[in-house]
Amino acid sequence: MTRFCFLTSADMMKDRPGAREDWVEYDLEFGALSAACARAGVELVSRIWDAPFDTSGYSGFMIGTVWDYPPKLQTFLTTLDRLDAAAPVFNPPRLVRWNIEKTYLRDLANAGAPSIATLWADRADAATIEGAFSALGADRIVVKPLVGGGAWRQALIARGEPIPRAEDLPPAACLIQPFLPSVPEEGEYSFVFFGGAFSHALQKLPKAGDYRVQSLFGAREVVHQPRPGEVDLCRQVLSAAAAITGEADLLYARVDMVRGLDGNLAVMELEVIEPYLYPEQGPDMGEVFVAALKTKLGG
Repeated sequence: MTRFCFLTSADMMKDRPGAREDWVEYDLEFGALSAACARAGVELVSRIWDAPFDTSGYSGFMIGTVWDYPPKLQTFLTTLDRLDAAAPVFNPPRLVRWNIEKTYLRDLANAGAPSIATLWADRADAATIEGAFSALGADRIVVKPLVGGGAWRQALIARGEPIPRAEDLPPAACLIQPFLPSVPEEGEYSFVFFGGAFSHALQKLPKAGDYRVQSLFGAREVVHQPRPGEVDLCRQVLSAAAAITGEADLLYARVDMVRGLDGNLAVMELEVIEPYLYPEQGPDMGEVFVAALKTKLGG
């Protein structure tokens, strides 16, 4: 039987000290993928990415719910390179390096992907933030670190408000975008693909009074039936990424879209490192994943 490795982080293990509040997302995702793999004759094995384990005997490694890596970034990248020397890592380490910094959004915009107006800065200090209001023509802005996820050290700031404490802002380089009123109203749309094949879509709705769409902040998810043109728009984003990186038909990809100030959908994130795949809204995603995996592994 083919053995394939799903990488996760120690804080996604519910019985370990310091487990994340969203540990159930590991259980749901790994459960859905491993069951589909088993039906197809593939043994999916879970391993903690930064704990020693025997890398022999695996046909490849999938970067799964490794959500503790941002403070250990160099160790993470070195580990991926080491694993890739033993068997292919999906998605490939060089693609990870491109996607891990949100500067990839600038590349996508330059390649013609529908994008949100963005300022790029070396630091999130008071002068940078104050200047962003005028530069973006916005009374509210969102400041994000270039590396990070789950709204880590992200801030929503209104013109005239006190600047948040340094420890609540990005620690280094950042991006700044206008706050989009559509986000608290209709949230964010996620479209999941495996091997270039569309699997499912969902709408992430923040709780009342918030704009963050992560479950940790009380957001909820519902199935989204794509409207005409939406999947094609996502494919444009994936095609732009392929043109930039040379990597097409990725084992997995999640395109996150929001409604911009012009009323059209635009890219919020292209997640090709360790996105949550939302099995609750994609009950058939395991079969789509396995088909893509078998193609990647040569049948």
